[in-house]
Amino acid sequence: MLFSTPEFLFLFLPVTFLGFAIVSAAISLRAGTYWLTVASLFFYGYWDTSLLPLIVLSIVANFGLGRVLFVNRSKAVLIVGLCFNLGLLGYFKYAGFLVGNVESLLGMRIAELNIVLPLAISFFTFQQVAYLVDVYKRRAVEPDFLNYCLFVSFFPQLISGPIVHHSEMMPQFRDAARKWFSRKLFLVAIAFIVIGLYKKVVLANGIAPIADGVFLAAQTGVPAFWDAWKGALAYTFQIYFDFSGYTDMAVGIALLFGIRLPMNFNSPYKAVSIIDFWRRWHMTLSRFIRDYVYIPLGGGRAGKSRRYVNLMLAMLIGGLWHGAGWTFVIWGGLHGLYLIINHGWRRFGPKSAKPGLVSVWSGRILTFLAIVVAWVFFRADDIGDATRVLTGMSGFGEGGLFAARAQDVMVLAVMFLIVWFTPNSCEMFRSVKPVLMLYSDADAEPPVVAGAHLLAVLRLKYYALTPLLIVIGLVGLLIVIDGGKQSQNFIYMIF
Repeated sequence: MLFSTPEFLFLFLPVTFLGFAIVSAAISLRAGTYWLTVASLFFYGYWDTSLLPLIVLSIVANFGLGRVLFVNRSKAVLIVGLCFNLGLLGYFKYAGFLVGNVESLLGMRIAELNIVLPLAISFFTFQQVAYLVDVYKRRAVEPDFLNYCLFVSFFPQLISGPIVHHSEMMPQFRDAARKWFSRKLFLVAIAFIVIGLYKKVVLANGIAPIADGVFLAAQTGVPAFWDAWKGALAYTFQIYFDFSGYTDMAVGIALLFGIRLPMNFNSPYKAVSIIDFWRRWHMTLSRFIRDYVYIPLGGGRAGKSRRYVNLMLAMLIGGLWHGAGWTFVIWGGLHGLYLIINHGWRRFGPKSAKPGLVSVWSGRILTFLAIVVAWVFFRADDIGDATRVLTGMSGFGEGGLFAARAQDVMVLAVMFLIVWFTPNSCEMFRSVKPVLMLYSDADAEPPVVAGAHLLAVLRLKYYALTPLLIVIGLVGLLIVIDGGKQSQNFIYMIF
């Protein structure tokens, strides 16, 4: 039951919302929380009821371990909790990968595992690992079981994030007196859902066949220069609008219930450096890797050289989190290398108090090209496919350098205009604070924003966008109802 399917949009979501509204008004907000928890578990079980016991086991076990840690700050209990969570994740997600590599190394058959990867296991595992660590470090407030269940299973963020923090969500769930509904917030929520739906079913799914065609062709040969770049750029925009669309819809759906999720996507292709990119792309995953991987490894406290080693290790782990495959390891390693170069440039390169337009755009373009190269490994089925696409991008493929169709150039040009010159959804509705901010404005890069006048024009009040949103929504819904491309999963669902 994808966010972009008719059964979700026209059945599950309206029933869940109306049920929550009725139960909360007739009984209490606490009763509404029961309703929302049951609905969230139903949503998860709808994919495969055989997986429901796994998430219930994970919730019960981690809640129990957390209770023990609140009473007795025992490192042994924390280690048991970490082993339990990482053991589940390791078995379901990485056992097949490990056995396959050992078989290749030994040249012999070991076992046929046929393990089915449970939906969202990476997300709810990381979320609960962070919870146990914070309980151990006395940075968490003890929840009751109901709120903890909703904290883990809350359906708008369960499948593809954000990876929420207990300190962000528990106060919202505990506040029995909060006024969860307002007409303005409801309209903003609908706007987020409509915009996200359009990004997914029109933009992301619309450009996906271009990327699929090129990467499929790369399985048998080196694509031509333009074809290779077309495929790489198409996937670069596909994953952008796919993840951005999911994030917008998750924010909007959560707002329907008066819950604000942490910001998880902030126009990452406007980044002027790789450091800036990871402050904008999957922001809650970046936070998790920083707080629970990079810093425990020692961060930058053990010296500059050790800092670079820790950066690489953290990004390799981040790559493996995305998938059990060497292409994801290389993708993480590339970003680790990019971050090392970025930090080295900051340390040894020329200093500028206030970057100008030229330096901003040169940084943005260079960062974007580095990201495109890394996405090739992320998308490719294996290293050989990625190598052939990169070979084509370097100009060593067949068919000449320039054989671009005007239609393809136009599509990609429109994508560039959207990701570089238009405000994101959170910027458009900034006045109502639709998300919890992870970084302050002072942390944002760059201080000079190209296209600022256009951003100011497009940053409209929610009521001014209503006619446009209706048109966008109708286009998206017609595609959904037509049953065309909506069946494509969100990319981050497989992680």
